[in-house]
Amino acid sequence: MIVIGLTGPSGAGKTTALEAAADLGASVYDCDRIYAQLLVTDRALLDAIEDAFPGTVEGGTLNRRKLAARAFSDEKELLRLNAVTHPAICRHVERSIAADRAGGARLAVIDAVELFASGLSGLCDDTVFVTAPKNERLARIMGRDGIAADRAGDRVGIQKTDEYFESLCRHKIVNNFPDRESFFEYCREFFRRYIK
Repeated sequence: MIVIGLTGPSGAGKTTALEAAADLGASVYDCDRIYAQLLVTDRALLDAIEDAFPGTVEGGTLNRRKLAARAFSDEKELLRLNAVTHPAICRHVERSIAADRAGGARLAVIDAVELFASGLSGLCDDTVFVTAPKNERLARIMGRDGIAADRAGDRVGIQKTDEYFESLCRHKIVNNFPDRESFFEYCREFFRRYIK
């Protein structure tokens, strides 16, 4: 099984690229979704988040807005959160890859903004950087998360630069397509070559 690591800044189109891989039958691991799932199923992770960010877990449930307000506006705080969440996500992805490999899967794609910092890149045979113009990324983040421009700008401002991703990834996909469908088809063709 070939494992591809997909990374890049928020709002660039990684989810669409991941959906294109899934459309080809690839096993896909969306680390944002895995994180959301673990917040419901992994009590140890919630306890670790509460220890690092007191007052963000209320009644056994993470208050994501409180955590985001503290962690996503300061790079040091984001690094502290990542130190808590990355190991749990990595363990989950490793187990999933092992199960899919045993089941005969031919292609797997990991979508992770922090592909390299988390250590997930060590599971990958190849890496792909997805990016888009900054104004388009901001608009997508605002629409997706229902936040104002200044908060979206804060999130973009603390993310790694395009140069960072380019220096580490073998491939680059620029999402400057006129619509989602065109980008989806481009990504399908990109991933199809791994299956061939």
